[in-house]
Amino acid sequence: MKRDLHHVMQRVVQQSLLALGLMTACSVLTPTLAHADDWGCQVLLCLANPGGPEQYSECVPPIERLWSALRHGDPFPTCDFGSGGAEGSQANAGTSASNTFASAGYCREDLLHCGGPEDSELLCGAAGAINVEINGQLYTRVWWDTGGGVGVAAPGESSTLTEYYGAGSTQMRYDPTQAAREFLEQQYRWNNEGGGGGQ
Repeated sequence: MKRDLHHVMQRVVQQSLLALGLMTACSVLTPTLAHADDWGCQVLLCLANPGGPEQYSECVPPIERLWSALRHGDPFPTCDFGSGGAEGSQANAGTSASNTFASAGYCREDLLHCGGPEDSELLCGAAGAINVEINGQLYTRVWWDTGGGVGVAAPGESSTLTEYYGAGSTQMRYDPTQAAREFLEQQYRWNNEGGGGGQ
């Protein structure tokens, strides 16, 4: 089942990127058909891949462009799936992706760590998280720039963690806004229940 899902997802991503590539090529030949959101749609499709946004080579250029744009503070690209008319907009209602920059207030618990002066500051080891929703439901969450555990990968490099919440997922849902509280409670228990060695 998992293998079949993998092949289906690979085909969907490849076919969608091919279709978007053809639309882009056609828009060069006929400027009146140009769509400003082709890149945004490529990004959305790649981010929705349970295997990670750069699992397939077709996704590497648009996703690397996304990382560069986000690092420079550019807005997240948009994709208007609904531009195909009423049927297209109905079929893709509730499909979107959005970025939230990571901090101690929005992080995965396992990416939180102490840093700063005298390790007194709670930091997140990712630059941000992109939540992809399909039909109004969280489908994937991609934590980006997780390289080196310091929050920002080296220029030109990006490391990601992809959480998959679609059909057949065993990923436990959690609230990234509660990770700091849970991390601090766990540290407190560890320090007070003998794990920290005591003083």
